Amino acid sequence: MNFSLKHLLLSALEEDIGSGDVTTEALVPPDLNGEAIIVAKSELIFSGVQVLKNIFKCYPANMRVDLRFSDGDFVKNGEIICTIKGSVSYILQTERVLLNILQRLCGIATYTRKIVEKIKETNCKLLDTRKTTPLWRQLEKAAVRHGGGTNHRFGLFDGVLIKDNHIVAAGSIKEAVSRARRNIHHLLKIEVEVTSVEELKEAISAGADMVLLDNFSINELKVAVGICKGRVLCEASGRINIENARKIAETGVNFISCGALTHSAPAADLSLKLVRTF
Repeated sequence: MNFSLKHLLLSALEEDIGSGDVTTEALVPPDLNGEAIIVAKSELIFSGVQVLKNIFKCYPANMRVDLRFSDGDFVKNGEIICTIKGSVSYILQTERVLLNILQRLCGIATYTRKIVEKIKETNCKLLDTRKTTPLWRQLEKAAVRHGGGTNHRFGLFDGVLIKDNHIVAAGSIKEAVSRARRNIHHLLKIEVEVTSVEELKEAISAGADMVLLDNFSINELKVAVGICKGRVLCEASGRINIENARKIAETGVNFISCGALTHSAPAADLSLKLVRTF
């Protein structure tokens, strides 16, 4: 288990359990073992193998998790995702935290898959954004991949994206691109966010490698694609969802980036059931 995942899981359990699970401690003998299952209560794309493999490592007792699905697998309503064997106390203490995380990740993967299916006959790729839950980015971006999407930059450190406030700070698109080119290493590409055809032309003229077409209409996207073709890659962004993704992809843009993948995906419906004790 890598450090960030371990820290997240331990912190989440500590937040919920605090000084102790008073209900479980009052009702369940500490030496009681049992078996529980996690069941899908709706169709979903599964994401969360690493969470299931590692969350019970936070306890001293020997716990066993048997997975029936891999990340990215389609799960039918009613199917058992995994079985968990070991201390009943630890299973009950972990239930809510585990379900919260899995429901979130499976929801992201499922929503991502739906949009990927909408645009699959185009040459457009679906990207996520940095609009993720703080400290959950590693898991949420993995869930996007499990749903068939592609990750945009992970953070501020691994890609240059010049946005509106950067342009204001630099004075112009031309100056912003020029400064970036002088100060970054040669392996980084420069993407510029633009809000009009005029800004698009300025960004291309300034030497941008890629442009982000922010909140362009369908007709404006078609014009922009014609300008970009053979010169720079283009990405459409702004209020993209299941309903409009296909039309946007069909304009010919290379990418569409969708913040809703990680900030608005509905949680998947899962349930944990204790099936026997021993």
